[in-house]
Amino acid sequence: MGDAATVKSNLAQNEPAMKGWLFKWTNYLKGYQRRWFVLQNGHLSYYRAENNGGVPTLSIRRRRRFKQGNQAEMAHTCRGSISLHGALIYTVDACTFVITNGGTQTFHIRAASEVERQSWVTALELAKAKAIRSMESEDDEEEAEEGSGSPEEWSSVVRKLEAQLNDIQTCSDLIQKHWKSLVKPLSEIETNLDPDGVQTKSKEVGERATLFRISTNAMINACAEYLKTAQTHGHKWIRLLQHEREQRQRLQEMVETLAQQHSKLEQAANAHTNRPAVNPSDGEEEDENEFYDAVAESAVSSAGVNDSHFTLNIPTGTSHRRNSSDSSSEPDEATETKQVCINNISPNPKSHVPVTGKSASSARKAQQSENRLNTIATSKRQRRTRVPDKPNYPLNLWSIMKNCIGKDLSKIPMPVNFSEPLSMLQRLTEDYEYADILDAATKCTDACEQLAYVAAFTISSYSTTSSRTGKPFNPLLGETFECDRMEDLGWRSFSEQVSHHPPMVAQYCEGRGWKCWQEFTMTSKFRGKYLQVIPLGTAQVEFDNGNKFSWRKVTTTIHNIIVGKLWVDQHGDMEIIGKGPAAGIKCHLKYIPYSYFTRDTQRRVKGVVMDVAGHVKWIINGTWDDQVEIAPVIGNTGTTSNPVYETGPSVVAWKRRMPPPDASYGFTLLAAQLNEMEEGVAPTDSRLRPDQRLMEEGQWEAANTEKVRLEEKQRATRRRRESEAEGAAQEGDVTRYHPFFWLLQTRSVKKIK
Repeated sequence: MGDAATVKSNLAQNEPAMKGWLFKWTNYLKGYQRRWFVLQNGHLSYYRAENNGGVPTLSIRRRRRFKQGNQAEMAHTCRGSISLHGALIYTVDACTFVITNGGTQTFHIRAASEVERQSWVTALELAKAKAIRSMESEDDEEEAEEGSGSPEEWSSVVRKLEAQLNDIQTCSDLIQKHWKSLVKPLSEIETNLDPDGVQTKSKEVGERATLFRISTNAMINACAEYLKTAQTHGHKWIRLLQHEREQRQRLQEMVETLAQQHSKLEQAANAHTNRPAVNPSDGEEEDENEFYDAVAESAVSSAGVNDSHFTLNIPTGTSHRRNSSDSSSEPDEATETKQVCINNISPNPKSHVPVTGKSASSARKAQQSENRLNTIATSKRQRRTRVPDKPNYPLNLWSIMKNCIGKDLSKIPMPVNFSEPLSMLQRLTEDYEYADILDAATKCTDACEQLAYVAAFTISSYSTTSSRTGKPFNPLLGETFECDRMEDLGWRSFSEQVSHHPPMVAQYCEGRGWKCWQEFTMTSKFRGKYLQVIPLGTAQVEFDNGNKFSWRKVTTTIHNIIVGKLWVDQHGDMEIIGKGPAAGIKCHLKYIPYSYFTRDTQRRVKGVVMDVAGHVKWIINGTWDDQVEIAPVIGNTGTTSNPVYETGPSVVAWKRRMPPPDASYGFTLLAAQLNEMEEGVAPTDSRLRPDQRLMEEGQWEAANTEKVRLEEKQRATRRRRESEAEGAAQEGDVTRYHPFFWLLQTRSVKKIK
């Protein structure tokens, strides 16, 4: 009975939570294709044919296509699967929804009706919550296992097993004793023919049979306890030994890699010491060691901005273009692109002034506005210009890294030695350091030109990453940051951490003639030699004329985590989509990854702005760490299939303002002022975080202690809330727990003076 119940439970657990036909986006040639989806054990998988455990159902076209092969094998083959743990699920329209797990996989799915779409989204959310709870319980179990490997506990378990074995032996002796006493009266009954004697012996047999049954039950219970203890601790020890073996193997591989890199470094150092000076133009012929630091000088990075000729591959589709780090297509499907050539006949850039509506008065006002923003005027308040100097504390890197390999960065207690005294909310607010580009975009009457300035604004948000490699503090759940610079910079923003797992930030900013908002979340993985950060979520900007544009950020990679100087690179494709009156126009940007084997300008960004008909109207060219130029297209000397666009005079849409030479942490003037104390801020403001404030003041040991305390308190609060929610659900009282971020509420907010 026990085995049958176990088998039945396992079968029920392996039953799919939901399955059915949906339409999945494949590529621009095939569009949406009908696929059979199965939701099971926290994973969403899809097949080309219905898979119910028997012979699959194939269409006539599929049968003809696979008539030479094994139809059942082809249909049963899983075409793709995505884990819901840490995945982001959101709705696009009435019938379409998207599932992405951090850039490595993205499914664009369309249902037949809105009701069906809602049913799938609800089932996916429930499966995601269950997968997160299961993963966290496994993490807690692993933590308990890691702490149960002491010799004292092993001795305690062994003593417990020995005591249980003694109990089993005692029960065995009792069973033998009572069995002998039971056999004796039974044999006497067989030989005794007196009815009265038989009745007396029957009572004695019943009593001794009862004693025998009690001894037998005690024996069964003792065996069950022994088996339970042995299985529980046996599984723990097996997992512990396997974990230790894997950790040692990873550490051995890392040490071997370090030894090889150390040998190459010695060879490279000897070569640099023994050879004479070389011409800078021959720099590309040097050694090919992959751990050379990236060149950060602005003179080098801007050397190729004014290239008069370049090519660019742009997608030919009209929708569903995603970040290059996403991957939602099947293995044999690709995206169709078209190559265009750009020929700049006027390479000398002009000043940062919109081309349209350029009267003398408006040009003067734009230039005055730019000068005012460059100096960051302080009409009423005198703000600080730098933060305290960064102390030089040693750090044992190996003690941290051995426990980080293969884990999510958001679950690792990183010391403040790797951080900078700003939170992620404040770091995201730095995106508006060059908000004057959006001020210039508001003066544009042409939507394509306005989009070109928006593209330059999106590029400017990466400028500080070329010289700053510090990790910002992870915000606590409910942490906020309010930055009101309307008086001197012309904008104000508000950010809040609205989710802890996965981490998610909601941000809103408004300026003079525009407003911008974004939901920012990311996934990050430590790969031993580099760290990759894949942003998720969408950013949007809307102007007073109704034009709205949305985009997604590209992938950020931090190199030389183990050996060499840290340096940051941005790479991937970004597509900015127009909405509202600007619907149909879009901008395609390509961030070219850093390479030691190219003579092209490093950190290069190039792109085009296309109108509703798909014709290129503006060209974007520059680097994300120095400046960006935009130029209108004035002609096409090529063919329809191979266009060669000629551009007019280029305009410097963005020019980076370098931080002061002695700036601590490499902070710009705005970054140094973000964590400055202000009166009247909310109690949840990032400026009031004690660990962040201690780090800024140079008390790193106290900051590390306070940081661990806050993180542990947040985890304990989360576990308590989840426990209360589960208890309420079991009691049927669903009104006791309301996550506020799922509710649409309107509140009156009192302005903070």
